[in-house]
Amino acid sequence: MYSFNSEKIKNECVAWIRRFFEQNGPDCNAVVGISGGKDSSIVAALCVEALGVDRVIGVLMPCGEQADIDMAKLLVQHLGIRHYIINVKEAVEGVLHSLPFAPSTQTVNNLPPRIRMSTLYAVAQSHNGRVANTCNLSEDWVGYSTRYGDSAGDFSPCSRLTVAEMKQIGRMLGLPAVLVDKVPIDGLCGKTDEENLGFTYAVLDRYIREGVIEDAEVKAIIDRLHRIKAFKLQYMPCFEPEGLE
Repeated sequence: MYSFNSEKIKNECVAWIRRFFEQNGPDCNAVVGISGGKDSSIVAALCVEALGVDRVIGVLMPCGEQADIDMAKLLVQHLGIRHYIINVKEAVEGVLHSLPFAPSTQTVNNLPPRIRMSTLYAVAQSHNGRVANTCNLSEDWVGYSTRYGDSAGDFSPCSRLTVAEMKQIGRMLGLPAVLVDKVPIDGLCGKTDEENLGFTYAVLDRYIREGVIEDAEVKAIIDRLHRIKAFKLQYMPCFEPEGLE
């Protein structure tokens, strides 16, 4: 029978973050890209509890105008963490305008998250930092991320937690409800996550944790996405010459 103890898991995650930094930079800072959604809010809050407010840096990265940037500002103010606002529009447009061909829709949609990840590493390398990955299990299960964009990072506190579990953790951390319950939007094409996916996170989460799903067509979609997007979570294949050590 599936059950989830949010307090226990939250405390274990905080301890895990502390161990990561003890082993990979005892005096380093956690650098978190803050989108204004629940995932980045929860990861930032976990890092604050694990490391203290002075060792967490939030980075807001609008691409031009961001309609919900007030949510990102609310989060950094709520946590009291230092933060930077770095607009990536010129960098994104600079690359797109330099291409000697018409970029595909995928190229246009996925370039901003890759530029944002480069920006996070620029901040981290200038502030003795380690970059936090903010993905969750539900998104990773169906490959709903950009490879070398939001799927990257140095440590990932929540990639084994579903959306429903993340929300419970967020409430346990005392985050504002408006952040925890905010409808997730991909920030790329203007649609919600669930509109893009074609099913709800509630359906996906139940399938992941309990193996239960009522709609055979939705099950087929999820199974296919899980299969074809698995490469996003794997290290790149490498040729292994025989006889060499």
